[in-house]
Formats: sequence, structure tokens, C-alpha cells
Amino acid sequence: MNGTAIENFVCVIFNVSFMNCTWHVGRNATEDTQYFLYWRPPKKEDVTECQNYIKDNCGRHTGCQFQNVAIENSAYFLVNGSSSEKSIQSYEKKIILFQIEKLTPPLNVTVNCTEASHRCSIWWQPPRTSHVKIMNCFKYEIVIENKADAEKNTKIASETKAIIEKNSYLYESFSSGKRYSVKIRAADAGFCLVSRNWGEWSTPVEFGTQQVTSTSSYMLYLIPGLTAGLTLFLCMTVRAYLKNTSATVPQPRDPFREPSPVDFQTEYMNLLKKQGTEEIIDIEEVMECK
Repeated sequence: MNGTAIENFVCVIFNVSFMNCTWHVGRNATEDTQYFLYWRPPKKEDVTECQNYIKDNCGRHTGCQFQNVAIENSAYFLVNGSSSEKSIQSYEKKIILFQIEKLTPPLNVTVNCTEASHRCSIWWQPPRTSHVKIMNCFKYEIVIENKADAEKNTKIASETKAIIEKNSYLYESFSSGKRYSVKIRAADAGFCLVSRNWGEWSTPVEFGTQQVTSTSSYMLYLIPGLTAGLTLFLCMTVRAYLKNTSATVPQPRDPFREPSPVDFQTEYMNLLKKQGTEEIIDIEEVMECK
């Protein structure tokens, strides 16, 4: 019956070897309609059913996830269905796999700036693929933004875009007093088995002399300082407490013998000398603890 076959069948290959295929339920399909996807991978004669279906809220199959997909030549897809109320139309499609690949971002983006010449050299490596071994197969779109300055309440001052066919770029508008970011994506240069659609953007790389220090950076310096100060405070407190509790307790005197003035003076001088020695030892111990 017309309108019961799936609609909007789309497949995308990403992250080198993963593939997702999705579709919509036919506009005239009944609620109990269920779909089943079969496909024949490149260089294989056997047709296999999807092993990992994507389902909607009603439990109907609306997609399939594949792993370890080899991007070679083309693949054949068949989606049929079943229903207790009516016959379901089949859907067939042949897809050239490299055309549906979403290229990964270019790798290892590196920036080296020279303040005197106001230039920055930018390098990168081609995106990861399973079937392309030639670096010249790619063209690149590079975007360089002059970053906003929150303190000066300024928005993005400029944006530079360029499309090049090599894996390096010379940026000649560098100012040492500003901050920049660069991101790059890749596509087919026109003569290889690569998707002509632009791939994923690389993670922005920031460069320039004005760097924003994050809260975590401050904590890296603050935490060790607080720890050292707290350790010193506790050490001095414990030392003072031990000094007070371990003070020399005078021995009980003989009630039948009163000390003479000479004995009292001698005992007093000995006590002063002993206390002075303890203070010197305390100071040395505190310094060692610090």
C-alpha cells in the first residue's frame, strides 16, 4: 500500500568507522507496523540484518547503528516492514559510502607567533580516515577570531576566513596585545574518494599574550600557601602548649630549714639560665618545623 514504506532514509559515517542510518515511519503506516533493515557491506555477498536498532517511543524501529564500517565502494540497503492490518512497501537504496562520511577534525593544530614580524605560523595534520593515505586529498577552511576582551567590554573585533589546499597557514595580522582563536575543518580537494561536505571543526586553539587566568589556576597557588601557613600555626601552637605544661615544678622545701638569702639568689639565677636555654631550644624546634 502506498505511503507505508519508510521515508527520509539517511545514513552518516562518523569517527572513521561508525555509521548511523535513520528513517521516518511511513505516513500511511499503521501503529503496529514494524520495520527491518538489511544491508550488504562492500565486497561482501551476504545480506545481514541490523544488530542494533534505534527505536521510537512506540517501540518501532526508526534507525540502526553500525560499527567497524569499511568505507570502500558502495553498500546496498533494504528496509521492509510487517503489519497485521496491511502490506508494507519495501524501500531500497544504494549508497556510495565515502560520500556520506563526516570527516573528523584536523589533528594537532599548532600556532607559533613572532611579535616582531606580527606573523603567526599555523600547522596541522589531516583528519583521520580509514581509506585515504594522501595528504593532498584535502582542502581546509580556517577561521581566526580576534577574541573578545571582557575587561574592555569589546566584542569580536575581526574574523579571518580562508580556504587553502595545504596543511599550513601564515597569519599576518597578529598583535601581541590581543588574544585570538583558530579552528579548522576539512573536505575533499576534488580528486580523491573523500566527502565534499565539510567535516567537523577542530577544538579552538587560543594564542596571544593576553591570557585569562582561570579560578583553578589561582587555586594552584592559593592552596599550597594556605597549607604551609596552617602547618606553621599548628606547630607553634602545639609548641607553646607543651612549653606551658612541661614547665619545671619546684620541689617542696624542707619546712624545718628556711633558705638563706644566698641560696635563694643562687637558685633564682639557675632558674633564669634554664628558662633561657629552653627558649632557645623552642625557637630552634619551631624553625625546624617550619
